[in-house]
Amino acid sequence: NFFYFVSMFSLRTTLARSCFNARYYSSNVSPLKSRLRELVPVQQAKVKQIRKEHGDKVLGSYTVGQAYGGMRGIIGLVYETSLLDPEEGIRFRGMSIPECQEKLPKAKGGNEPLPEALLWLLFTGEVPSESETQSLSDEFARNAEVPAHVTKMIDNFPKNVHPMTQLSTAVAAMNTESLFAKAYQDGVPKSEYWEYAFDDSINCIAKLPSIAARIYNNVFRDGKQTPAYDSSLDWGANYARMMGYTDADFEELMRLYLVIHSDHEGGNVSAHTTHLVASALSDPYLSLSAGLNGLAGPLHGLANQEVLRWILDLQETLGEGPYTNEQVEKACWDVLNSGRVIPGFGHAVLRKTDPRYTCQREFAQKHLPNDPMFKLVAQCYEVVPKVLTEHGKTANPWPNVDAHSGVLLQYYQLKEQNYYTVLFGVSRALGVLPGVVWDRALGLPIERPKSVTTEWMENKIKSM
Repeated sequence: NFFYFVSMFSLRTTLARSCFNARYYSSNVSPLKSRLRELVPVQQAKVKQIRKEHGDKVLGSYTVGQAYGGMRGIIGLVYETSLLDPEEGIRFRGMSIPECQEKLPKAKGGNEPLPEALLWLLFTGEVPSESETQSLSDEFARNAEVPAHVTKMIDNFPKNVHPMTQLSTAVAAMNTESLFAKAYQDGVPKSEYWEYAFDDSINCIAKLPSIAARIYNNVFRDGKQTPAYDSSLDWGANYARMMGYTDADFEELMRLYLVIHSDHEGGNVSAHTTHLVASALSDPYLSLSAGLNGLAGPLHGLANQEVLRWILDLQETLGEGPYTNEQVEKACWDVLNSGRVIPGFGHAVLRKTDPRYTCQREFAQKHLPNDPMFKLVAQCYEVVPKVLTEHGKTANPWPNVDAHSGVLLQYYQLKEQNYYTVLFGVSRALGVLPGVVWDRALGLPIERPKSVTTEWMENKIKSM
């Protein structure tokens, strides 16, 4: 009787699990998820061994200044998808931006890497084949439809609601579709959390072009109808077409933009916020929405707008071009001597020209070499680092990613500056959501760093 009971219990459990899985999985598991099912156990074993054998090893020390200074330089977070080197810039799973441009699959007739290919790389650490990249494009097309209540909500927003507010709210509202939340409520084992986080992440990314384009058309195009997602196009081209841009070069720019803005290590505000909220087992929709709210802050996602405004002001100050380097240099000194800063130069970690700037500069040299605003940006590249070095108050005088992106968007007539952070947010989803999936795969706990008061700090200093 005992063995009969055990057998029947095992059979019922198996059947229940099969029914449970049937509710959440399609019969055709995506190639990317299939590959992750092979990779996850290997990485789990590696991390388990590291924590077991080296869990008490000291990674470094930190200072009072760092505790008050935004925790800069404190190693306290593991983030698998990218690493920022002060000299080389960002590496996506070990690959530099030039390497990604060279090795990742591209659209037919295109020269820039496809965002789908980058997403595969961020998830797996592997360069996908053409067919693997296409499988992601197909998966996005199958899951691109936005829930009716979300489109209705977007359409009902007043035009004066900031586009980023609309985007983060729409993403949060999509958690009605969360397979992770449903699975958690139904008691799925922790070992399977990552699979549902993966499903949510892919579904969310698939819907972002439709959501973001709808916001753009409502706010800036008097409610112009947003075209349906075109299954024959890649993710970046769909986003461009949905906003009403059909120029093939602009589609290439969108692919490049979405790739290079996707990920920048785990400590920046949007990536860290997404990770932090997800560590509480909030679903990927809620977690990304929180990260987008961080990205909306002036010190994080608005920098390219500030650069663009500065360039436009500089043009107005200098008058009709062309300009000599001496004229540009004098104008820069006038800005600094008035107590203002020159935006778009310097970075918290980098100590050389941001490779994300460099690839945009190369794009401009190829596609818009005679554009007056690009010529001025190119002159600033020659002049500003020298001025900032002489000024002596900037650790890194070299341009960052924000020094160029606004100029490219302006050239292709995407001039609505309040929308630029939405582009950034759509791109950033490609980076932070794979991080959430890997957090769940590795069983990382809820994040809870220790905090202290200034009184505690004073007493600690006295005891040293």
